[in-house]
Amino acid sequence: MADAQEFLKDFPLLNHNINGRKVAYLDNGATTQKPEQMIQAICGYYGGCNANPHRGAYALSIKATDIYEGARKRTAEFIKAKRPQEIIFTKNATEALNLVAYSYGLHNVNAGDEIVISISEHHSNCVPWQMVAKAKGATLKYIYLEKDGNLSAEDIETKITERTKIVAVTQVSNVLGLKNDVKAIVKKAHSVGAICVVDGSQSVAHMAVDVSDLDCDFFAFSGHKMLSPMGIGVLYGKYALLDAMEPFLRGGDMIEYVEEQDSTWAEVPAKFEAGTQNVGGAAGLVAAIDYLEKIGFDRIEAIEADLLNYALPKLRELPFIELYGCDTTQDNKTGIIAFNVKDVHPHDVASILDNDGVAVRAGHHCAQPLHRYLGQNATCRASFYLYNTREDIDRWIESLKKVRGVLGYGA
Repeated sequence: MADAQEFLKDFPLLNHNINGRKVAYLDNGATTQKPEQMIQAICGYYGGCNANPHRGAYALSIKATDIYEGARKRTAEFIKAKRPQEIIFTKNATEALNLVAYSYGLHNVNAGDEIVISISEHHSNCVPWQMVAKAKGATLKYIYLEKDGNLSAEDIETKITERTKIVAVTQVSNVLGLKNDVKAIVKKAHSVGAICVVDGSQSVAHMAVDVSDLDCDFFAFSGHKMLSPMGIGVLYGKYALLDAMEPFLRGGDMIEYVEEQDSTWAEVPAKFEAGTQNVGGAAGLVAAIDYLEKIGFDRIEAIEADLLNYALPKLRELPFIELYGCDTTQDNKTGIIAFNVKDVHPHDVASILDNDGVAVRAGHHCAQPLHRYLGQNATCRASFYLYNTREDIDRWIESLKKVRGVLGYGA
């Protein structure tokens, strides 16, 4: 069994009592906890070399620039980008995906064109494409699901056509926890002359990602879902595409020259990074990458698979539990379990679990179209990470057994 106990010591919050007890934190799909090594990296930056990058000829500014640009190089290595200039730092994946929609979508999609996304998308990879389609008179089409929750192979084949200009899909569903074969989807998109945008928010922290092998045109993720701070995100884009795109924001540090009536832009990546950047967040991102790679993704995947295989049989023993996307014959299932307790609203379930120190998500998880497709207004979601243990699972299961009784339904 892959054991995560050795990592717990690195996570201060998980070693402190919250409301009188240690928390079984099972909401990693929303955000992960932070290791001491990452926290110290942020403190080291702000306490030892805080200055504005790219703007000063003095030692502190030069050091801040080195940290920031070093983070770009390290991130490029992490996802196997071909050059550091293909990495754009953003606030989060939402901003990264909006950047693509505004700077690429609005300039390359025309009336009569089509944009194809999956019904499983997070709102961040859905709403921007709704905007582009409405603004340009294009059609937004959806890839729906097979009965097991995987994307329909027939829809992928028939809905991506010669009219398609953009295909946007998540690598892992944030609700169902199922991996999509994005490499095959990218190939299909390219075969009709479309570009492919991949939301890697739920994948990059849990498995090795190679954007060059995927051949995707854009890839977005948030640092806060992979042990680093909130407020730092990443957009990878193929250099030729980025170089041809208009900037998303305009202002300080993204310009080449400013005249009274006109301006010219700096080269990629600077033209997409207007204003003072989150250098502390970039330093934290590097520390998180170092931490993950020291453990290794093979081990991280083994820990999550062990937790998944331990939890699912126990959940299936509870007759009042409804599961979504949890066919155990699938080999593309990650450590995300969406579920409901019969007759109980998900918010009530989450509140009752919280009284036992178990933290799960409840709601539509920023995926309302998927929930409507599943015939559910909301679900609960437990999501695992490298520091979770079987003890966390046991606490969750035991607390679930109480839920219906607390609300007067009996067993």
